[in-house]
Amino acid sequence: MTKVGPAEEKREVFPENEVWIPNRADPYVLKSGEWYYFTASVPAFDRIVLRRARAFTALSEAEEKTLFVKHEQGILSRNLWAPELHYLFGTWCFYFAAGEQDDEWKIRPYCMKCRGQDPYTDPWEEPVPMKAADSDEYSFQAFSLDATVFSHRGEQYMVWAEKVSVGKQISNLYIAKMESPEKLATEQVLLTTPDYSWERGAFWVDEGPAVIKRNHRIFLTFSASDTGPSYCVGLMSVPEDADILDPRAWKKERWPVLKSEPEKGIYGPGHNSFTEDEEGNDILVFHARTTDRIVTDDPLDDPGRHAMFRKISWGIDGYPVF
Repeated sequence: MTKVGPAEEKREVFPENEVWIPNRADPYVLKSGEWYYFTASVPAFDRIVLRRARAFTALSEAEEKTLFVKHEQGILSRNLWAPELHYLFGTWCFYFAAGEQDDEWKIRPYCMKCRGQDPYTDPWEEPVPMKAADSDEYSFQAFSLDATVFSHRGEQYMVWAEKVSVGKQISNLYIAKMESPEKLATEQVLLTTPDYSWERGAFWVDEGPAVIKRNHRIFLTFSASDTGPSYCVGLMSVPEDADILDPRAWKKERWPVLKSEPEKGIYGPGHNSFTEDEEGNDILVFHARTTDRIVTDDPLDDPGRHAMFRKISWGIDGYPVF
């Protein structure tokens, strides 16, 4: 059960841009009713966790509950990454990516549905692989992950990252309409590919999409480059009355909106989510490192990615100011 008492009533404001919840990468926060929910990738990549609190900052003190543990073999047995909690089609769903023991890089997105209406206390079903639309021969056929969902004008949409090409491959972002929690209704549409130098570090990557709707526009942030200090956040947007499945309707900003700030001790910020605090302020939750030194051969194996946050303001042009 969630801790009660001081942690639940805590209203202390944590300093922005400092470690909020340590060793939690790909942080995702959802406000629903009286609760704030938090989930993230754990350093061992071996489980799906969830915590909740009645105050946003109290999430750092809330008890963390394990909802799913990786299989010993077969699918869902390696690299459980980037979980997100959503409520759609009348059901609570977790979306996350996972690999296999025999091929840890055979990463695919999964949907895990709750058997009740309380995502913290009710049991969860066995995760199932996401399915492409019947006419789509491409989606989820290669390394694919970081699925997020959002609603627009009565329809549900999914945005995810998927790799193409040969060799080290390139990670693009795609969008499609959804038919059900675990199946797409339309063929994939390419939203963005790594065009600029800041998206092209050790790997050419666009991933980690997150959506916020304000000022008659849909804003989509995404993470770019490799997961070391060069990791950063880009921004795309589309008018709310546009055809959001038309890639020409989207505008991609030329420069990242969030990147390393050595003077503040922040390195490789990325994989964000959006929420609101109790006063209705828009909050950007993201992970970052506090040093540019990676202690493992692969930055993914370094546990030093921590959940942080900062408030977002809005410019006179209607765009977010990070």
